Amino acid sequence: MQPQQARGPHGVAIGLFLLVWFSCIWFGSYEGNPNSATRLFAAISLVERGDATIDEFETLTIDKAEFNGHIYTDKMPGMTLLAMPSVWLADPVTGQRSDGFRYGLRDPAFGDYLRLRQLLTIATTSAILIALAAVLLLDMATGITGSAKAGLVAALTYAMATPAWGWSTTLFGHAPVGALLMIATWAVWRGTSGARETARLRYPVMVGATLGLALLIELTAIFPASVIGLWAIWRTRTLAAPERLRLAGITVLAGLVLLSPMLVYNQIAFGQWLRIGYQGVVGFDGMNQGLFGLTYPRLDILFQLIAGPQRGLIFVAPILILAPFGLARMIRTPDTRDLGIMALALAIVMLLYNASYFYWNGGYSTGPRHAMPAMAFLALGLGPLWAVSGRTARRWIGALLAVSAFINLAIAAAEITAPDYIAFPLWDPILKHFLELDIRTVPSDWWGWKTGFGLALYLVVALPLAWLTWRGADLSDDARRDSLAAVA
Repeated sequence: MQPQQARGPHGVAIGLFLLVWFSCIWFGSYEGNPNSATRLFAAISLVERGDATIDEFETLTIDKAEFNGHIYTDKMPGMTLLAMPSVWLADPVTGQRSDGFRYGLRDPAFGDYLRLRQLLTIATTSAILIALAAVLLLDMATGITGSAKAGLVAALTYAMATPAWGWSTTLFGHAPVGALLMIATWAVWRGTSGARETARLRYPVMVGATLGLALLIELTAIFPASVIGLWAIWRTRTLAAPERLRLAGITVLAGLVLLSPMLVYNQIAFGQWLRIGYQGVVGFDGMNQGLFGLTYPRLDILFQLIAGPQRGLIFVAPILILAPFGLARMIRTPDTRDLGIMALALAIVMLLYNASYFYWNGGYSTGPRHAMPAMAFLALGLGPLWAVSGRTARRWIGALLAVSAFINLAIAAAEITAPDYIAFPLWDPILKHFLELDIRTVPSDWWGWKTGFGLALYLVVALPLAWLTWRGADLSDDARRDSLAAVA
């Protein structure tokens, strides 16, 4: 375990955090999407009525479960529980409760009621997690390359140039789970980088807590979490047995603490400790295939997830075409081999999981949404690739990054849940709606602005912030080179 010298510069980290958080909250997704709404409906019921049933909202979502004659969300309770503070805060501040409205998604007043609580939840959960994960990816990629610019390229690729950005504008679990997995990975990497770090309590606590929360949000996080767990065992293999047991015990305990709200939720909802919503899912017969819809990976589906026109990753994040080359370089380099293998394995596991799922296309979706937790791990490879590239190659990488960021700006602003009956949704509805300014922004949703003005204000804030962050990484690399030259 080698100590890492370079760290992500604090100024760059602050600029990156603000850029990502601001970008995630500025563009709004449809509050009536069944997958988001079902989680929010459960949070509303828990706060306003003290139970988890969503009987009154039954006709407003297709994502639901039925137990003992009552309707519930069919999702894991993580995002529902994280949304409860937003409902609890917004109700007294606005003087509004859900029972003061007609339950209908066509009712503008009820739509505003849902939209505000969704925005508050995103601002206090997903947006913060994505921004924090980007900062820690910056630190990790800077550490393994010695270049803040390389670290920033990896972080921007993840947070601004993949659909992780668009999915962070929803209450779907994919984006926060991916962020939590990256935070756990950073904690393992940093916590095993030397004897001093290994002795610190914070790192195993972070690993257990983030993986536990990821499982609370999406049970399928068990697959990538297992990859990270095996890697952590490998990273600590040279430690004495008592030290390894101490780290494992702290990690497991922290994970159980973050998972324990599921038991409380189950008692309130179902009157029993162990039950998941998918056991009573309504209207999705494919969930009866295999284990809750999981069977075996299909190669034709895997191709569609990577290169198919409807859900292909290379269309919505073309920068990731370069990811395998960067990860391969990490694997060839002894100091980063284990990290590279883990990142590649996690990405493969998520793609294979997605290719094994009966509803592999994700319904109304942009990109392979079930594979979104892999985005940060694919983006990690862009850091080492940038670090070893010459000026011309860096220009090509920068161009692909810019194109990918533009595509994902359009996705976040126009449509993250593209209809499943459209053959090439990147053009219509995404780019077509974006170019026509048929988008959603905070000013257009809440201040009555035209959408074009809302987009313009975003660019006025985001572009200078991005430039300052980029310039800060340049200055940091220059200072590091001067310092090394002085020592030499």
